[in-house]
Amino acid sequence: MKSHITKLLTNTITKQELLELKEWLANSKNQSTLQEYIKGFHDLNLVMLKNNIDEALNKVINEIDKYEKNIKVIPLYNRNLFKYAVAILILITSGYFFLTNNNKANPDTQIIVNNNISTGTNKAILTLEDGSQIRLEKGENYITDNLSSNGEEIIYTSPVSVKPEIAYNYLTVPRGGEYFVKLSDGTQVWLNSESKFKYPVNFIKGETREVELVYGEAYFDVSPSTNHNGSKFKVSTGIQEVEVLGTEFNIKAYTDENAIYTTLVEGKISINNTLLKENLNPGEQSNVNLTNQSMSISKVNVYNEISWKNGVFSFENMPLKKIMKVLSRWYDLDMIFVDSEIGNKLFTGSLGREQSIEEILSIIHKLNRINYKIDNKTIYFK
Repeated sequence: MKSHITKLLTNTITKQELLELKEWLANSKNQSTLQEYIKGFHDLNLVMLKNNIDEALNKVINEIDKYEKNIKVIPLYNRNLFKYAVAILILITSGYFFLTNNNKANPDTQIIVNNNISTGTNKAILTLEDGSQIRLEKGENYITDNLSSNGEEIIYTSPVSVKPEIAYNYLTVPRGGEYFVKLSDGTQVWLNSESKFKYPVNFIKGETREVELVYGEAYFDVSPSTNHNGSKFKVSTGIQEVEVLGTEFNIKAYTDENAIYTTLVEGKISINNTLLKENLNPGEQSNVNLTNQSMSISKVNVYNEISWKNGVFSFENMPLKKIMKVLSRWYDLDMIFVDSEIGNKLFTGSLGREQSIEEILSIIHKLNRINYKIDNKTIYFK
């Protein structure tokens, strides 16, 4: 349904898709899903973008009203909830941004020489214990005695082992990819673009469950220790080790960044970098400096940190150069700021990961006439 909203905001949505959107929002479960997506971030956007949202909603509702005699209508008492739900969905998936600083607009220039930039998708390389590699791609199945993959996720079904040795697999997600893995203990892991994850095919009964985020970004929903006779769960990442009893958290440790960021969503974890050990509370993020191994802890907007898992890029007062760095991993692109000042412009808002790079650049361009050129897989800002 996210694609319907993208089409709406780019004026390519059909009448039938408008009706499908209305029916989708009539389901109370979908309305709850929308509220889960935004968790406290939407209030700022709804205020700042009120006029734009009202205009978009009026267009949707007017178009639907013309044809609603042909479909099952949403009761009138649900109309306000419908407007609210659409407002949220637009913020999440349409790519609405607003510029934080107001500078004089440049001449209007958008040039596309040859666009070979594709939207990311589910794909990864699975390295088995014998060193053989399996390419996992959307639409293709891979099944063995202890695992199964439908091309979008991989599920392990191995029982707990009583043997002393452990066999490891690696899951490598390239630029332009993402993947989900469910470990044999029930722990769920979402891997972002340009990430590598090492984990055992099965865990040894009674021993600590240990995995490694070699690099990249991953969101963990750990199966509680109470389900595994008290066995703890540990995630190692470079100089950092995270000890878990059962919780949800996000680790970002890209090779082109000088820090490891760990964000706790719920539960409790401890961060150990050999020199320091600190506990995190929900809503807090640790920053472990890779140069001097110092550690700092701060409160963060959790939604901004984990929205990628739900198909959304969410930014708050972020420079364009940092936004493009995030996008470069998902779209597998390179960017060059011919005018370095452009990279310092601050933006706040949300983008859908299903949107094309042209749609996203068009949104950014319209805000302040930020000029760009796409040539093959490189974007030039000038």
